[in-house]
Amino acid sequence: MNCEKVSEQITLWLKDQVCRAGMKGLVIGVSGGVDSAVTSALCARTGLPVIAVSMPILQKTDQNERATEHLVWLRDRHPNVTIYVTDLSRSYLALLDDLPECASTELGCVNSRSRLRMTALYAYANSSHYMVCGTGNKVEDFGIGFFTKYGDGGVDLSPIGDLLKSEVYELARYIGVPQSIQAAAPTDGLWEEDRTDEAQIGASYDEIEWAMHYCKKKSLKDPPDISSREDLTPRQKDVLSIYLKRHRANRHKMTMPPVCTLNKDT
Repeated sequence: MNCEKVSEQITLWLKDQVCRAGMKGLVIGVSGGVDSAVTSALCARTGLPVIAVSMPILQKTDQNERATEHLVWLRDRHPNVTIYVTDLSRSYLALLDDLPECASTELGCVNSRSRLRMTALYAYANSSHYMVCGTGNKVEDFGIGFFTKYGDGGVDLSPIGDLLKSEVYELARYIGVPQSIQAAAPTDGLWEEDRTDEAQIGASYDEIEWAMHYCKKKSLKDPPDISSREDLTPRQKDVLSIYLKRHRANRHKMTMPPVCTLNKDT
């Protein structure tokens, strides 16, 4: 991948989108992960006013430290970036008190954290006439739907949505984001324990990318009989099964909500 060309394309696209919308700048959440690090760096390169926010919710220390390190890295290199650390732990605990249904399952807690963070980003955006920038990559957003509906999936712009995870790492090396972020195991930081993305998915990003390429090459859309495919190793069959199951289950996240089309003439 030509990282110089891709980074320039994304920054020009961001500037054009903000201009077309008649807005003034960009808001982005910084988690300490590589996706938000790369995306926020690209936002900063536009020269537009950028608000970069870390939003810890009962966060692990190492995740906080990486997020803070990146915020400082951004601010020191780009005078157009304003940084904030907004601890949402108290708001999150109050939400669980008021809506105990949110805490009825682990997933309910996880999704509530994500949606609370997006509420905070839009509060910043609305008060400044900025647009909220998403940090989802192609594997997460269009491969396995690994995001929270109306949480980290509810954004105005998706700058890296056409980049595979491996390509995000390429850009991270090109841009020179902090090494601690590049080396850290990917995690959404939404679980009480330090649960990695790979542990949640059951496969690595490289494996999921392989499955995406395989399905495209073989034109696999409907569930195939994976067990009978002689061109696959046992692990590849497992990975393909994981990918297809998640893709089917999360398809509703990747499309607009169904609309009831009415016949109003009868």
